Amino acid sequence: MKNKDNQLFFSTLEIAKMLKVSRMTIVNRINQGSIKAEKIGRNYVIPREEVEHVLDENKSLTEKEKKEINMAVEKAVKEYGQAIRMLGKE
Repeated sequence: MKNKDNQLFFSTLEIAKMLKVSRMTIVNRINQGSIKAEKIGRNYVIPREEVEHVLDENKSLTEKEKKEINMAVEKAVKEYGQAIRMLGKE
């Protein structure tokens, strides 16, 4: 197994695990252009420099993003709170 400190490229699955998202989320972000990657056959590889950039971007949320998330959660609880509680009991 390669030491991640010396690794030049990472797979979409490795990046997904680092960010705690699905592999498809990473593929979608590559297709949208927010993550730079190289395609090798059917798979993408992400260069180390881009991985460091992506990890830095995902370290913290801005206050605006936190506020938007809180508002979305409050709205969901207000509209679907009873259904969420019922699902939680299953």
